[in-house]
Amino acid sequence: MQNGKTFSAATAFCYSLNKAMDPEYFKSYEMCWGTLGTVRPFSNFHPDRDAMEIQAALEKKDAVTLVRILTNRNNAQRQVIAQTFKEITQKDLATALKKALSGELEVLLLELLMPPLQYEAYRLQQAMAGLGTDEETLMEILSTRSGKQLQEVSAVYQDLYKKDLEKELKGETSGDFTKLLLALLKKENVVGVAQRDIKSLSASLNGKKADAGPWIDILTSRDSDHLNKVLMGLELETGQMVDQIVEKRFTGDFRLGLNVLVQCIQNPDVYLAKRLTSTKTPIVQGIMVSHCEEDLLCIRAAYHKLTGTSLYTALQKQFKGDHLQALLAICRSED
Repeated sequence: MQNGKTFSAATAFCYSLNKAMDPEYFKSYEMCWGTLGTVRPFSNFHPDRDAMEIQAALEKKDAVTLVRILTNRNNAQRQVIAQTFKEITQKDLATALKKALSGELEVLLLELLMPPLQYEAYRLQQAMAGLGTDEETLMEILSTRSGKQLQEVSAVYQDLYKKDLEKELKGETSGDFTKLLLALLKKENVVGVAQRDIKSLSASLNGKKADAGPWIDILTSRDSDHLNKVLMGLELETGQMVDQIVEKRFTGDFRLGLNVLVQCIQNPDVYLAKRLTSTKTPIVQGIMVSHCEEDLLCIRAAYHKLTGTSLYTALQKQFKGDHLQALLAICRSED
């Protein structure tokens, strides 16, 4: 989070893009100077009052009030509300929500109650649960989180599910795709020489079968600025766009994984905006909840540029009822 009276070009861009559309929203000092998220700390926060209102709403099954409160507090405030609710009622808020609600709204509000690291661990677990594996969601999370964040998520995963995340990934995937996932899970920035990295990637394409090794090693261990130079250099050297190279020279889950990683290196906001065009509720909800306090303003801007429609409008065509109102509250406004 940034402090002081300066902010990045990205912040300025998103600020100017949204200011005219939602002036009330930008009265918050924290919002203007601190985040690219759509959910910010509620300025007039009284956890006791919120907890009592929630208790009354649960008794009446008043979804409107539950949505109003839980989508207009940031995650840290929701944790305080949950603790206060327990002290007042001697009941667990998540358990109470399960009893009062059902369906997609229940799932969304329970997800909003999870601390951020727990939520990322939950999303990873859900991507591997059941018969199939959601390879793209695994890649999305691992490609858009820092090495430090992923270390913390791994620890929370172990605590929550009593399983080792690395072993789980190995058990659910195979081959070069597994190697890519594990390299991302343990990612750390290593200083590289751009020209040397370009040569390594180019040389990996010379054989009849492309060598995945350099792609895994380089693309999971350099910062994004360096990697963007490397990818642009590779395009100049080969005369092909990187996505064309990946499509032609690799196959299966590894091709999917490399495709996601390249997009996240080049512009994670655009990649996540593309993901939001999905009609699958877990994908849309997962990204919105995961990014609403970080960079959803920029993902919204990328979505509008990509589709010609605001995310706020698109949600209204796909969802309905109280679940829609909760998603719109997280999205915050039109673009």
